[in-house]
Amino acid sequence: MSYYFGKTLAMPFEDAVKRTVDVLKREGFGVITEIDVKETLKKKIDVDFRPYRILGACNPKLAYEVLQTEDKIGTMLPCNVVVQDAGDGKTEVAVIDPVASMRAVDNPRLGELALHVQTLLKKVVDGL
Repeated sequence: MSYYFGKTLAMPFEDAVKRTVDVLKREGFGVITEIDVKETLKKKIDVDFRPYRILGACNPKLAYEVLQTEDKIGTMLPCNVVVQDAGDGKTEVAVIDPVASMRAVDNPRLGELALHVQTLLKKVVDGL
């Protein structure tokens, strides 16, 4: 089983980032963290890297429910979404599969919630 699902878009990187954020919002997620990997790697170790952004997506209502169900699950939050330059004017968007990532936790209620989050995140990818 794959640990993510994604889509390649025929659009420039910055446009894909904006579109991804917009579609996440439409499905009830906010972006609470944003890591510019290209910029960070340049600053920290002086290497050049392709445009690559990690968006930390969170649906507050579902996050609250998940945290009530499993108090250490914050180690696996937020749901990461990667937007990266795929070359030739294309951009790849990859989203964590919460069902795959939560498999390590033995809590049936958490599995149900992960399925719900997975459904929403698949809608995000489909909406891109």
